[in-house]
Amino acid sequence: MKTLVVGGGPTGLVAACRLRLDGVEARVIDRASGPATTSRALGLQPRGVEVLGRIGALGDLPHRALDLRDVTFYANGRMISSVKVTAPEGASRPLVIGQTEIEAALRARLAELGGTVEWGTELRALTQHPDGVTATMADGSAIEAEWVLGCDGSRSVVREQAGIGFPGTKVAERFLLADVAMHLPREHTGSTSWLHARGMFVAIPLPGAGPAPIWRLMADVPLAEADELDQEGVMAHLRQAAATRAGLAELDIAEVRWTSTFRINRRLADDYRRGRVLIAGDAAHVHSPFGGQGMNTGIGDAENVAWKLAMVARGLAGESLLDSYPAERRPVAGDVLDNTTFTTRLLLSGQPVVRAVRDRIVLPVLASGPAQARLVAKASQLGVSYRRGPLGGPGGVGDRVPDVRNGRWTLVVPPGGAPECVAIAREWLGDELAVLSGDDAVVRLVRPDAHLAWRGSRAGTKLDRWLSNALGPATASREVAAAPQ
Repeated sequence: MKTLVVGGGPTGLVAACRLRLDGVEARVIDRASGPATTSRALGLQPRGVEVLGRIGALGDLPHRALDLRDVTFYANGRMISSVKVTAPEGASRPLVIGQTEIEAALRARLAELGGTVEWGTELRALTQHPDGVTATMADGSAIEAEWVLGCDGSRSVVREQAGIGFPGTKVAERFLLADVAMHLPREHTGSTSWLHARGMFVAIPLPGAGPAPIWRLMADVPLAEADELDQEGVMAHLRQAAATRAGLAELDIAEVRWTSTFRINRRLADDYRRGRVLIAGDAAHVHSPFGGQGMNTGIGDAENVAWKLAMVARGLAGESLLDSYPAERRPVAGDVLDNTTFTTRLLLSGQPVVRAVRDRIVLPVLASGPAQARLVAKASQLGVSYRRGPLGGPGGVGDRVPDVRNGRWTLVVPPGGAPECVAIAREWLGDELAVLSGDDAVVRLVRPDAHLAWRGSRAGTKLDRWLSNALGPATASREVAAAPQ
């Protein structure tokens, strides 16, 4: 029942942890020589916090994260909007913390579950067979697996080997970024974006100790030579952007920790599955970093595909269950791509009319209560619903269930119980099924990713029918053993 996970970043690590929690061997390989040491993505949205909590990987990240309070926009030296950073009721606030710290927490959890990342192991080719996949490494060695999950980034070898298209377009020319220790005349609890006819300049507070508070600086530059800039060149352009666009004539920088350049593209894979090969995270979708959605969307992919893959690998569901993965998650990525592309083009627009509408209408409206509530709900990803997918339906089926976060199949029964439903659910799902008491007459079955799977009466006939249709022709007996937790 071995699954090969290609890629030791957040997406691959979440998937591997989830698989191992469900009793499925997950082998993780990565072509890099070791863990990344630069911060890269900056934190977890509330949904990402919940996912790490469900797999037991959250640890002390909430205590080490920076508490971001607001996002402020300036245009031509004048503040035009300030958006408070909050969370939907009952949910965690976003956690601003470097991707390196998140990955370290996930690797620690994977080690607790008996796994590790095999660094310096580069995939070169995949060959699918009726019962598995042969993965050939750069050194000529081979790994046999029943399934392969590609979490190996935007230049995914897994996606390429599976023959999955990855169409897309360029959104912005070049961005420069730097993580620095510096004294900035801003509170170290808020992100600030200065908009200008020549582009934008952004300063985002980061956690961590240094000779001065830690900030991430970003600016767009329409330079063909940006890819060739060294650290000194990146910092020179950032200083110039700070002076021109933000009116910061001098940046009091005590230490430069990391610089990088990147181009913003939007790409979405044609499919997320080809036979016994699946893809997730940046291997399936890339988009603008504005809004902090990329890593969190990948984490959502990982949880969704992993619990389904575990069901199939353990013989508790037929392979048709895996078709619900792209059906559910690809529209989520499409929505993220649309929103982040719109935001990026709006913020970076060089057209005077668009900038006027942005500065006088769009961004000021975001400071209103109703607009902020909608923005927070969207950014949190807690409103993601699968009701239109193959496992969704009326009555909220497919929606997130906020008060069930245990990471297990859970049956919520009315006062007095529903023994027939409990017996049927356990026949299909095993003894690891959790049973909780609800406060109304409806029986609810909740998926391991905390989305509503089914709702109905105490009579178990309809539940049995739903499980049969959703899980398909399983290979294991319905009398199954519990998976290790």
